[in-house]
Amino acid sequence: MDNTFASTLLEWFSENGRDLPWRHTRDPYAIWLSEVILQQTRIVQGMDYWHRFMQTWPDVESLAAASEDDVLKAWQGLGYYSRARNLHTAARQIVKLGHFPDTLKDIKLLKGVGDYTAAAIASSAYGIPAAAVDGNVYRVLSRIEGIDTPINSTDGKKVFAALAQSLIPHDRAADFNQAMMDFGATQCTPKSPLCSQCPYMEQCVAYRENRIAELPVKLKTTKVKNRYLTYVMIHHHDKIAIHQRGTGDIWQGLWEPYLLEGEQVQLPDWQGVWELCKQSVKHVLTHRVLFADYYHFYADKKPDLPPDYIWINKEDIDQYAIPRLIEILLKP
Repeated sequence: MDNTFASTLLEWFSENGRDLPWRHTRDPYAIWLSEVILQQTRIVQGMDYWHRFMQTWPDVESLAAASEDDVLKAWQGLGYYSRARNLHTAARQIVKLGHFPDTLKDIKLLKGVGDYTAAAIASSAYGIPAAAVDGNVYRVLSRIEGIDTPINSTDGKKVFAALAQSLIPHDRAADFNQAMMDFGATQCTPKSPLCSQCPYMEQCVAYRENRIAELPVKLKTTKVKNRYLTYVMIHHHDKIAIHQRGTGDIWQGLWEPYLLEGEQVQLPDWQGVWELCKQSVKHVLTHRVLFADYYHFYADKKPDLPPDYIWINKEDIDQYAIPRLIEILLKP
């Protein structure tokens, strides 16, 4: 790949780049926050969350001082809640350090920050020439160069990281990384890329050889599993029972009603009125497909529940961070 690649990309970026608020600052906190929010999240959705976080916690000290419950509640609806917990932990790391880390090596030490996020922060906040390699970069480079090494293989990661690093202009590292992201997101898209308007059309191997749909290559490594959940919202007068999920599973730290898990479950032999509200609600996670049934149970007396359950006023459920699936189940 010749040295005109970066200049062509930056010229395209000057005309087509997206105007995003975190691109108008060198504040590493604001940039880091945007990068964490936008992991596996569309910009149109993440924008509101970024503004909300910046208004609620305008600096890393205020975020570090917040409770995990408050951070999870603010994160509700974004999914992948480990990102929020890692964000909170990393904020406390930064405060303990006394300043936001300003080298690529030290940024990588923050909880939840991998190579891509570290490079994006380092280039945007400090001008460090580190190539940020994500799915957009894999797609653009694999198509233009016709590289069929799987992007999720050890060799593939090395090949693409080295290629991207060889292309980044040291004086415009932030612009280059942002341009690669925008080019992949709006021009060289996964489906129906705008090839006829692409400045690399003549040199693109995938276009010439009609291999656009084949690249990039990714090995299938994860088997998706089904899980079957039965939720019971237990009512006693104006109270409902919920508990906070523990560690070692999905939705750590979030709140939910009484749960029975399994494809076929036996409902508890409690005295009261049962009402089936929703059945086989499908909810897709990265490596799991969830199928949920949802009941209301109106108890004559409070049933014996494990000690981690608490009773709250029904209208106060909005004050607790709950998984997206529970949000769906609670809707009328």
